[in-house]
Amino acid sequence: MSGEGSGPFATPLTELTGVRYPIVQTGMGWVAGPRLVSASANAGALGVLASATMSVERLRSAVREVKSRTDAPFGVNLRADAADAGERVRVIVEEGVPVASFALAPSKDLIARLKDAGVIVIPSVGARRHAEKVAAWGADAVMVQGGEGGGHTGDVATTVLLPQVVDAVGIPVIAAGGFHDGRGLVAALAYGAVGIGMGTRFLLTSDSTVPDAVKARYLAAGVKDVTVTTRVDGLPHRMLRTEMVDSLEHSGRAAALLRSVRHAAAFREESGASWLQLVRDGLAMKHGKELTWSQVLLAANTPMLLKASLVEGRTDIGVMASGQVAGLIDDLPSCAELVDRVLEEARTALKSLPGAD
Repeated sequence: MSGEGSGPFATPLTELTGVRYPIVQTGMGWVAGPRLVSASANAGALGVLASATMSVERLRSAVREVKSRTDAPFGVNLRADAADAGERVRVIVEEGVPVASFALAPSKDLIARLKDAGVIVIPSVGARRHAEKVAAWGADAVMVQGGEGGGHTGDVATTVLLPQVVDAVGIPVIAAGGFHDGRGLVAALAYGAVGIGMGTRFLLTSDSTVPDAVKARYLAAGVKDVTVTTRVDGLPHRMLRTEMVDSLEHSGRAAALLRSVRHAAAFREESGASWLQLVRDGLAMKHGKELTWSQVLLAANTPMLLKASLVEGRTDIGVMASGQVAGLIDDLPSCAELVDRVLEEARTALKSLPGAD
């Protein structure tokens, strides 16, 4: 495919995927549904549908809904360690989805299966060694997220991690973690990236289905109101600091186990997963770390706590994944307005560089 953009905004990302601009709306559970993805795609960005919180049947339906709303390229994000990852790959292939992204490094076999079907594979990683691994296995590009990013995150800043990965792999690198405007796009391109991924910035658009009252909580947050906690599912998770987060961090082991069982049961019903699948996914998610049973079940805790806030508007019982950039965002543009603004800001930033015409 060849991108439609021109000048500095035609990059290997636009050429690889066929999108107009080197901007990716990342796959956020409960947020990146058909409405947001199609709006992002129509604006010229690569919209990515989040599938981990959907059943396989719902994923197929969501893909068809996106295709009914846009003719532009889009992608589907998968959890590579999910027990039914193979079934989800089959949906992507059968429905003709052009791009597959992964929240964790996918296996060599999954990459090969997708590439054999002509699907572009773009894993998301948080470390150089993971980028090197998926590049060696045939990934077409990689998205690298620095510690500023929302949701599960690492502790290395984008400005350190990004150039490290760009220098280490010979495939296109997309930068994520801390991006929300055109200056960030220019900075990422200067580091050698081929585009930027934005999650929180697309969550805070008028096309996002997140309840208005929840969006207001994000808009009211300052940079210091965004924290990292391990008490949701045992892994470092960046989110808004709320009364619920404080409660999680101060709850005892027995309360955490009870809450985990309750939320795991709810997620099992929502996703169609079996208890065995939930336990397997939880164990895989922890990558062999020493676990308590509550930590294993907490792998299913995250989706339901996120759903409570991001779908049901219950910030009193839910959590709100967030990048640090939430503290810099104060409005809710449409996806089209956002993409246009980012491009205009990027043009202005380029013109202001020393020696620019």
